[in-house]
Amino acid sequence: MHDFLLTFGHWLQTRSFALAIAQSDWVFPFVQATHFVGLSLWVGTNVALDLSLLGVGNKHQVPARLSAALFVWNWVGFAIAITGGFLLFSSSASMYVTNVAFLTKLCVLIPLALVLHIFNQRKVQEWGLNPDPPSAAKLAGAMELLLWLCVVTAAVSIPYAA
Repeated sequence: MHDFLLTFGHWLQTRSFALAIAQSDWVFPFVQATHFVGLSLWVGTNVALDLSLLGVGNKHQVPARLSAALFVWNWVGFAIAITGGFLLFSSSASMYVTNVAFLTKLCVLIPLALVLHIFNQRKVQEWGLNPDPPSAAKLAGAMELLLWLCVVTAAVSIPYAA
């Protein structure tokens, strides 16, 4: 598996778009800034919903209403973050596929994004009908916040992990 990942990483980073990102003085910072904007939207809307499930914040708006208001922004942020992240990854893919912090980030992020967050978005419609959500909603919100903290910790460790 390790050899396959290295081969794939090398192949990806030698594509013309990846070389353009890696070799340009302005494209890489632009893609990175775009990725951070997407992350801000995505993570920010997730944290707002999770805090609402925990009962923190505006007591006049129930979590179900907040989720509905943020739904589109959440998935727009996701799309921007994933696109930017893939482009950044492609510029140095063979380095990232061997980076422990990057692999940890993906191992936490994929279940978080694909399972827990979608579960929370679906369940908030029944959990979040009153200002004081049930214990299961609070646990789900707390778990998602904890997993986001793990993702962020791994992400900021990427430059320091060999």
